[in-house]
Amino acid sequence: MTPAWALFCIDFVIAAVGWPAALWLGGFDRSANGIALIVFPAVTLLCLYALGSYRRDSIADISKALERVPVIIVIANAAASFATIVLGQAFSFTLSFAALVCFTLCAVMARLLFRSLRRHALFRTRLLIIGAGKRAWDLVWILRTQGRFWQYELTFLHEPGFGEIDPRLKDNRILGMSDNLLTIAGQSRTDEIVVAPDERRGMALESLITCRAAGYPVSEYSSFLEKEVCRIDIKRLDLAWMLYSDGFRTGRLTALFKRLFDIAGSLIILVPVSPFLLAAMAAVWLGDRGPVFYRQERVTQRGRSFRILKLRTMRVNAESGGAVWAAAKDSRITPVGEFLRRSRLDEVPQLLNVLWGDMSLVGPRPERPEFIADLARMLPLYHERHAVKAGLTGWAQINYPYGASLDDARSKLSYDLYYVKNYSLFFDIRIVMQTLRVVLWPGSGVR
Repeated sequence: MTPAWALFCIDFVIAAVGWPAALWLGGFDRSANGIALIVFPAVTLLCLYALGSYRRDSIADISKALERVPVIIVIANAAASFATIVLGQAFSFTLSFAALVCFTLCAVMARLLFRSLRRHALFRTRLLIIGAGKRAWDLVWILRTQGRFWQYELTFLHEPGFGEIDPRLKDNRILGMSDNLLTIAGQSRTDEIVVAPDERRGMALESLITCRAAGYPVSEYSSFLEKEVCRIDIKRLDLAWMLYSDGFRTGRLTALFKRLFDIAGSLIILVPVSPFLLAAMAAVWLGDRGPVFYRQERVTQRGRSFRILKLRTMRVNAESGGAVWAAAKDSRITPVGEFLRRSRLDEVPQLLNVLWGDMSLVGPRPERPEFIADLARMLPLYHERHAVKAGLTGWAQINYPYGASLDDARSKLSYDLYYVKNYSLFFDIRIVMQTLRVVLWPGSGVR
């Protein structure tokens, strides 16, 4: 069980005990509040997930997670109260307040308990890694910084035919291949075998097949990382693996559902946000009496160009000298534009691009054609991100911090390719929900 699932289970159990107890202590009539019995805990757990409480960064820093709990519970309480009204139950301030106090205490208790259990190293996975070279070191580094599990217990198997041992792995347990692989897997209580040698020619596959037949999962380097960190490693990308692995499932019905989701989602967001958008438009105009909107050519599905619509956040004629990468602290950004960028209000007009069909709610970030040719020349499979429409938000946007360099583009591409390869409507819904976390806590985009 991953730490995320473990924390969710603890949340579920504590809420399942604490909520009925709170209703009993408060003297609430369960028959009259039957809808609330289900809606309040369900919406609370949903909001805890949507706002990133089960992500690696929240699990790694419980203190920071505890600071976010009150905000998440307030949002969940408001959403649950609205849901109960929609479902036909009269709003009760005392019931809502009881839920607010109960689930705040439950979430805090769950995280304190989880931290206590984590100190006893209960959440670790045991990997048997074939190879101890540079590829194996890359695997270790990625797992330590981005893996789903809090701790990994690693055993390496290496032989001279796999290449040289990476000196950065010298402090780890490295065994030879003289012993039976199945016996080694049993002795190390292996959860999964990962094949990651630098040189695979001549590697005996019979022993790996024996282990798999005995019930041990066996994964190739790229497939394991894709599953474990939810991105595709561009640095050691194997095109043959990309070609033959599962994914890239698209069809007319899938496209229809995505388009309906885009239209419905855009209208749901645009209508309530319209007053704030009008206020932002007025602020932009009053700032320097310049144009309110900023239109710029971007690239979307199949390389088609379109004009993206945003609120202007830079001074007039900011690119009179030509197109340049935007920076996190760009001197061309106006004071009003700085606020609009932090609040994401400058992005709201792009909902019109979504309604027009140029963009989707979820997809790779639309890039400028001036930069695409250079990026495609330096990054493999860069054009494959255009297999789907560009998006207002996306898997890369919620998982990687702001950046404007080649290394940043490579990292973002690893998330974009994962999205294109594993697209589903549920994946889109998940990304939209987690976008709210990035809006509330801008620095939480890092996994």
